Amino acid sequence: MTDGVRVHGDHGPPVLLLPGGAAPAEGFFPGMVEGLVADPGCRVIVHDRPGTGSSSVPGTLAGAADHLHEVLVDLGAGPAVVVGQSLGGAVAALLAAAHPQDVAGLVLLDMTPVNDAAISAQVERRAATTARVAAVPVLGPALMRGATAVMARSMKRGLRPDCAEAVDRTLELDTDQLARSVEGLTDLARGWRDDALPRVPAAVVTADRKPDAPVRRAHERLAAVLDAPVLTWPGATHSVHLDHPDEVLATVRDVVGRSAAR
Repeated sequence: MTDGVRVHGDHGPPVLLLPGGAAPAEGFFPGMVEGLVADPGCRVIVHDRPGTGSSSVPGTLAGAADHLHEVLVDLGAGPAVVVGQSLGGAVAALLAAAHPQDVAGLVLLDMTPVNDAAISAQVERRAATTARVAAVPVLGPALMRGATAVMARSMKRGLRPDCAEAVDRTLELDTDQLARSVEGLTDLARGWRDDALPRVPAAVVTADRKPDAPVRRAHERLAAVLDAPVLTWPGATHSVHLDHPDEVLATVRDVVGRSAAR
């Protein structure tokens, strides 16, 4: 482990994992690290960027792409296949747009639509509102505990044990940290340019939503730019990496294979 960066595996194509929200990267994608190291044999990079997870270094969403570029350069690990869920997917897209030479492939797992300013504004407002509610003395923490318990029961239903454990870790969130992690998302979305994305092997995974859902349409627009398939599975939720971990692993392996073939 060097400067908060952990690399699993000692050979093969590099894969960078980016968790959602401000969650710690370790254990966020159950079975993913071990699965990729075993087959097809990858170097899997796990890292809490500044301002997220266990990092003690302050950071901003606007600075995430440049920071990850520096990490990949320091490791000599670019170009990498970048896998991101939720806000991690938005960061993956921002990295690809800002530093296309660093990205060999993209797997976007129900990503926060950084290509849609209206949805991004909703996400930013919701996170700020949650942090304000949680800060209300006595009532705020009680409301958060109740909401978290309900979410945990719903999210863990039918999951395999390691994925259920990951739900508990994910829900141990610091609402202030989460709000800070999405600050500036709306401005980044307003400045988004589809033509900045490199044309690399990619897959866009979306939750099992109605065809006209705004988030799904945003995902479809991005997939069209990448010339990538839009994948979903029955019952897939925003936490698709937990409720469909085997399908997600197979998708990442496919993109790794296609990027290596190039």
